[in-house]
Amino acid sequence: MRINLPTWLTLFRVALLPVMVVVFYLPFRGHNITAATVFALAGVTDWLDGYLARRLNMTSKFGAFLDPVADKLMVAVTLFMLVASHRGDWAGIVMAITAAIIVGREISISALREWMAEIGMRATVRVAFIGKLKTVMQMVALVVLILQHEKEAEALRLYHIGEALLVVAGVLTIWSGLYYVRAAWPALHDDAPIIPSAPEQDRNA
Repeated sequence: MRINLPTWLTLFRVALLPVMVVVFYLPFRGHNITAATVFALAGVTDWLDGYLARRLNMTSKFGAFLDPVADKLMVAVTLFMLVASHRGDWAGIVMAITAAIIVGREISISALREWMAEIGMRATVRVAFIGKLKTVMQMVALVVLILQHEKEAEALRLYHIGEALLVVAGVLTIWSGLYYVRAAWPALHDDAPIIPSAPEQDRNA
């Protein structure tokens, strides 16, 4: 298997995750700025690998599989990291609930897409504009929260802005999830038996 440039960028994004986590917890001056920069760089590669794949016609099956996995890993790891470092008050509870909503939605929609692909209807649950808007809002919120996670008094207002943006991203997460479920509902609601794919038939023969 030959790995092309967009896929290398996706692999680079995955490799940045442990770097971000280590830097986030290291006790050196400016560690939060460095961690936010690493996360932002990972976000840029998310856009760049897709752009290059389309522009240079360098799509691949491995890249198509790895790209959404890298995106979900990046968001989930960052959310868990922020929740673990958050203060134990109502704001912390809201943060934890929002993180659970976002991660839960990603797991659910991934399962929905996989199931729709099995019955040959994956195109029904393509990424919608609301999903892209959710992603942008989510990334901006996470950069702000990483940058200001120590919540010094002079930066507290900016941190609260990050919290508010993450809540908005959580609302958009629910909205986009309902959009995908609605798009797939005719197939979900159909009581007709599902015809197994050819590989399944071979295994059961």
